[in-house]
Amino acid sequence: MHQKILLSVRGASRIFSMGDVQVPALRDASLEIYDGEFLVIVGPSGSGKSTLLNLIGGMDRPTGGEVLFQELDLAQASEQALTEYRRHQVGFVFQFYNLAPMLTALENVQVASEIAQDPLDPAQALALVGLSDYQEHFPSQLSGGQQQRVAIARALAGNPRLLLCDEPTGALDLATSRQVLGLLLRLKQELGKTLVLITHNSAIAGIADRVATIRDGAIHSLHENPHPVPVQEVSW
Repeated sequence: MHQKILLSVRGASRIFSMGDVQVPALRDASLEIYDGEFLVIVGPSGSGKSTLLNLIGGMDRPTGGEVLFQELDLAQASEQALTEYRRHQVGFVFQFYNLAPMLTALENVQVASEIAQDPLDPAQALALVGLSDYQEHFPSQLSGGQQQRVAIARALAGNPRLLLCDEPTGALDLATSRQVLGLLLRLKQELGKTLVLITHNSAIAGIADRVATIRDGAIHSLHENPHPVPVQEVSW
């Protein structure tokens, strides 16, 4: 089904030191992410899924193992190379929108486009998420779902290969969550983005191309989803 590997995680571990105590957050994780797929990583709180996403996004380095984006090993890359990777290859969408409150929706998106090599036009990015009429609105004038769509537009503005979503519906109600998930799926299909989403909610896994289950810092299963569920049927 999927051919081209965009990123590989090979035997990655991440240990955090808390005084004299060593806390393993991720243990010997191996995972391949295919170009253009929608991968959901599901697991309970504290299972290691955010740690894994941080390694994939170049926001942290593994204690052991490799994280390879094409020829670049993020574990060994220079700080400059990691910055370039995050800036040009990855877009981040978080549970909390992290919008600058004193900037309009358009200005929040412009912040990301101004540092990218091949950015989307900020107005185009907002149009892609259905917010053309809200360019001059400030975050306080937008609903939670609209703020999350601005955050998605900001992530898209850098025209990344890889879109990483950390519990993007965690602060939203069911109806708005379905809208946001539907939007992410449409963007993946129309723009050819690779989408990786982490969640504690197993219902969301039903819409993905593939699902990885993580528990206690280890990947327990990884399987293809031959019949993804339509977004409107997702319920929790």
